[in-house]
Amino acid sequence: METQAPPKGYIRLGDIAPDFTADTTQGTIRFHDWLGDSWGVLFSHPKDFTPVCTTELGYVAKIKPEFEKRGVKVIGLSVDPVESHLKWEEDIGETQGTPMNFPMIADPDRKVSELYGMIHPESLPMLTVRSVFIIGADKKVKLMITYPASTGRNFDEVIRVIDSLQLSAKHTVATPANWKQGEDVIIGASVTNDEAKVRFPDGWREVKPYLRYVPQPQ
Repeated sequence: METQAPPKGYIRLGDIAPDFTADTTQGTIRFHDWLGDSWGVLFSHPKDFTPVCTTELGYVAKIKPEFEKRGVKVIGLSVDPVESHLKWEEDIGETQGTPMNFPMIADPDRKVSELYGMIHPESLPMLTVRSVFIIGADKKVKLMITYPASTGRNFDEVIRVIDSLQLSAKHTVATPANWKQGEDVIIGASVTNDEAKVRFPDGWREVKPYLRYVPQPQ
């Protein structure tokens, strides 16, 4: 049975990411259609022309090929209109050394922000909190992170999490603390030893019956 979309502004892991239609710096999109069969990263910014977000958008533009290699589309959002976004993009390209190469959603009516719970009740009503959503090809929310205004987001960590999520979805494995591509992974707790013998015929390293390490599947 398909998971239904959550109530407005309340999202849990595993929920269908709310669909919406919005204007962006690259034209009007319907979110689910724009995603297609890709994974997605949707991340919000408090306002245009803010210093920390300027560095974040520039960095995401630089590493966009890393997202593309993983079949992931990236898209930003703030409550400012498209015209403001486009002016801000000029500053981002000038100061960060990479032109903007992915869309920014204009959300002046806060429709998307409220749909995704990006407006904190104790903050200014026109400022979105700095949220990150990773959305799978099945349109389900796989990860949510909210950062304070003073701390720049670690998009290398977002890439690492995507690697873990995609690996786990394909091979029924989990990744240990601080895992990186190429390191050993953990056989999922739901996989019995008999099932593991079929899936991992070269064997595994058992530390405890519930803690079984295996080389990362290719």
